[in-house]
Amino acid sequence: MVGVLLRPVSAAICVPVRDEETALPKLLEAIGRLDLGDVEAAVFFLLDNCSDASEQVIREHAGRMALPFTVAQGDPFPDANAGRARRAAIALGLHHATSTPHGILLTTDADSQPRADWVRAALQGLASADLVAGRIVRIAAERDPVQGRVERYLDRLHAYRRSVDPVPWDSPTGSHCSGGANMAFRPGAYQELGGFQPVPCGEDAALLDDAGRAGLRVRRDPGMVVATSSRRLGRAPGGMAAALSAIDHHGAPSMPHPRGAAWQYRQQAEARRIWAGLPDSFIAARFGDRIGLTGDHVIGVARDCPNAEAFAMRVVPALPDIPDVTLAEAEQALALLERQLCEQAA
Repeated sequence: MVGVLLRPVSAAICVPVRDEETALPKLLEAIGRLDLGDVEAAVFFLLDNCSDASEQVIREHAGRMALPFTVAQGDPFPDANAGRARRAAIALGLHHATSTPHGILLTTDADSQPRADWVRAALQGLASADLVAGRIVRIAAERDPVQGRVERYLDRLHAYRRSVDPVPWDSPTGSHCSGGANMAFRPGAYQELGGFQPVPCGEDAALLDDAGRAGLRVRRDPGMVVATSSRRLGRAPGGMAAALSAIDHHGAPSMPHPRGAAWQYRQQAEARRIWAGLPDSFIAARFGDRIGLTGDHVIGVARDCPNAEAFAMRVVPALPDIPDVTLAEAEQALALLERQLCEQAA
């Protein structure tokens, strides 16, 4: 079934909105340019305690589009909470996504612009995965070279991960910089995970992490692209705007040492390999020695896991006691790891 587009297909595009009257016209224009073919798409806007003309802008622009759209008011919480708003936006579109056997949910942000092939790329990615996190590119990215370095470093780290721990559903060239501005999932997978958690920020990363620990297939897809703003005043604390503002004031951020990540990736690859042999006590004890756990602990984790993906994501701990390093030091350390990997493959 990989790569085959099944009909009929419904796609619910879900967008939380909080005071975005100036950004919304670009989003609406981008949605109007989507190449949908036979996909039955609809757009769902959740107004998160807006105090500006966001609703008027949506109704004026969306009314000229061929796509059906829904605008709903969220509960009147005074505080910004990205997870709560995104969760409510998805709830609006869930019925449409489940109206056909192969429907999908997509989410983006009001200050973002999906590429014309966004929905088709999501469908292609979901043919082999349960959740897809696409590539997010920043509008006027050349103005933020340090953030560009961070993103390139994290992309290299993802490529390294998939070199040492390849899985058939993920792309080795995917972007580690994933977020709610560009995600798609099957409704069943989203519901299995309990949806986005109502947290002020980080709801997107938490959902992807929960998916892996549940044994679902997460694909970081370079072909599913959304452009987003490079503004410094965002609508949720801890998001991209906050990261860019922090760089403006403090320079390049410190990074976890890639040696810790490399160790995790290799142990996760080994965890996948031994999964089929458990609960053999010798295999469990030998693997437990590698990661600092007892064999009984390893077997206990395995019993609670539905598949090798869940086991690999749950059983391998973080490597402790590695201090953060500067971005330059992280880049150099990753370059050494990459060279060693090439030498081992030669």
